[in-house]
Amino acid sequence: MTRVLVSGGTGFVGRFIVEHLLGSGYRVTVGGRSQLPEDFFSQPVSYVPLRLDPDADQIAAFDNIYYFVHAAFEHVEGKYRGGEGDDPEGFRRANLDGSVRLFEEARAAGVRRCVFLSSRAVYGERSPPVVDEASPAEPDTLYGSVKLAAEDALKAMTGHGLVTASLRVTGVYGPAGPGRKHKWSKLFHDYLSGRPVESRVGTEVHGDDVAAAVRLMLEADPANVSGQIFNVSDVLTGNREILSILQAATGCCHSLPAAERGDFKEMSTAKLRALGWRPGGRDRLAATIRALAGAAQME
Repeated sequence: MTRVLVSGGTGFVGRFIVEHLLGSGYRVTVGGRSQLPEDFFSQPVSYVPLRLDPDADQIAAFDNIYYFVHAAFEHVEGKYRGGEGDDPEGFRRANLDGSVRLFEEARAAGVRRCVFLSSRAVYGERSPPVVDEASPAEPDTLYGSVKLAAEDALKAMTGHGLVTASLRVTGVYGPAGPGRKHKWSKLFHDYLSGRPVESRVGTEVHGDDVAAAVRLMLEADPANVSGQIFNVSDVLTGNREILSILQAATGCCHSLPAAERGDFKEMSTAKLRALGWRPGGRDRLAATIRALAGAAQME
């Protein structure tokens, strides 16, 4: 079985990647700052200590590793944009310099492929209504700037036996790990409790669909992915649609928030779909909300 190291594998998105790769027959090692919670994954995984520290010698973490998926990111809890808090220098040092150090060590250790989880934030708010991978990258947050710089650093390492790819991921939804809350738990609780809920619109993709995009980067012909960027997004939705599905699933009669504005910037995923990627769309969105609603009612 092919061995894959996933940094940040116990994070919300990382866990989807680990589970998807396990289900696809990969042998997964999770790299992180602390030992794995017991029974956190559906199958046994290995663990190696790994942190975002540009001064740390961590090349041993890549022993016998064939692929590296870099999903780790240090930030203030609950925030990505603005995740630097009051320490922008430390934020940049960890997430840019620390990531570049891991990329370099992976290459030195003989890792064959490296996939980096980037973000739609690299496009910034001045982007056109629909962005594709050829759209200008003009980040207007430190988060977006750090992601873009890490993309560029990884791309520069392409070749000499290393296949690289970066995935610009939008908002990710889905069930959380054991003992953790999903991203809409507060939204659901507020609505079901009769509290007012603000209108909000955004693009979303299920965590398993992100993981499928990661696996595609590991398995596709190198000529089709190496050194390239791919958008990862699925549906444009908002609190009104999300809560209308919740309303139907629970029979709750509270009023829904107002309809959202319709000018939110979307991401074209034609490039990724051309490789065979097929996200779940609105059917998966609705099914996931119904499942999360059922779980909430059983708590």
